[in-house]
Amino acid sequence: MGGAPVTIKYLIRAGIEISGIVDKPDVIGAIFGQTEGLLGEDLDLRELQKSGRIGRIHVELIEKGDKSHGEIVIPSGLDRAETALIAASLEVIEKVGPCDARVHIKAIEDIREEKRRKILERAKELLKKMSREAIPNSRKLADEVLNAVREQEVIKYGSEELPAGPEIDTSDTVIVVEGRADVINLIKNGFKNVIGMGGTSIPKTIIDLSRRKHIIAFVDGDRGGELILRELLKVAEIDEVAIAPPGKEVEELTNKEIVKCLQNRVPVAEYLHKDSIQLAKQQKALIEGEISIPQSIMTQIKELENTLEAILYDNNWNIIQKVAVSELPEIMQKIPEAYALAFDGIITQRILDLSEDKSVKLIIGAKLGNIVKKPLNIQILTFTDLKKEENNK
Repeated sequence: MGGAPVTIKYLIRAGIEISGIVDKPDVIGAIFGQTEGLLGEDLDLRELQKSGRIGRIHVELIEKGDKSHGEIVIPSGLDRAETALIAASLEVIEKVGPCDARVHIKAIEDIREEKRRKILERAKELLKKMSREAIPNSRKLADEVLNAVREQEVIKYGSEELPAGPEIDTSDTVIVVEGRADVINLIKNGFKNVIGMGGTSIPKTIIDLSRRKHIIAFVDGDRGGELILRELLKVAEIDEVAIAPPGKEVEELTNKEIVKCLQNRVPVAEYLHKDSIQLAKQQKALIEGEISIPQSIMTQIKELENTLEAILYDNNWNIIQKVAVSELPEIMQKIPEAYALAFDGIITQRILDLSEDKSVKLIIGAKLGNIVKKPLNIQILTFTDLKKEENNK
């Protein structure tokens, strides 16, 4: 049955049980017919539908055997009291067609309450979004402007187009850092005579610059920074070295930290001297007893000279395996661990890396090769070191 549009405030939900098989129109007819006149003209269902205060009645039925049951839903735009009266009137229905029937009210739902809940949830979402997209404060806006300007100050320099500051050509001194982020941080803090290497390999542009400029190498205060510095020292003419505080990267340093690091820079000769002293102390500590080598083992090690053989020991100085030096890398990959390695060959970076993986504490070889990364937890000696120590006794 049609009518004016309904502004729904409540939903009346009622269950219905019928002793026979009926159709939906039968139920709707029973509702209108058996409630007519019960509550007066003002609450007559037909009139309420015409005026748009009651919506279209929905009926769902399920047949089960020779009986039916289902649900009646009536949208209401009346107030609470009037809606409750309409709901109660449904329970007077006793028949649908020729069949006995019983109606019971299951619930009267407040549609506005559900709408209020949805509004509240949506308001929370919008508030969170507003917080995330809040207008930045003046300090943040200023920083964004400064960062944008500093980004523009980064130029591309040399054939490799390395990131650099605008004063790279005009300054007599150049600060060499690792990457673009380091360059930006130094420019941000007023150091515009800076250039980045753009990675761990040393570009030709840096090498060329080092021949005609005073170069300060400024590296991170970690193992990576140390390795990059060693590579740089091999190929470029570095004058001074500055190192970030332990565990910190140049790109994250504050102005105060940058200034302090550069003030504490040292000549490259002093840096190399300190580095060699540290290695010498490690080797001396070993010979003086940090790792005590039994005399019988010393004899075995001496006998290795000119044999091209290697011996792997456990922590009780028992021989794990004796092999040809040519087979050593393959054998080391297979063993779970070792305590010491003595061999008649060159101590290479590959041997050191394999030894570190196998928890080796001591390596003794014929001579030391070109090493980039010396593990701090491995003591390194050559046959010559052992002979010198014996002669000093």
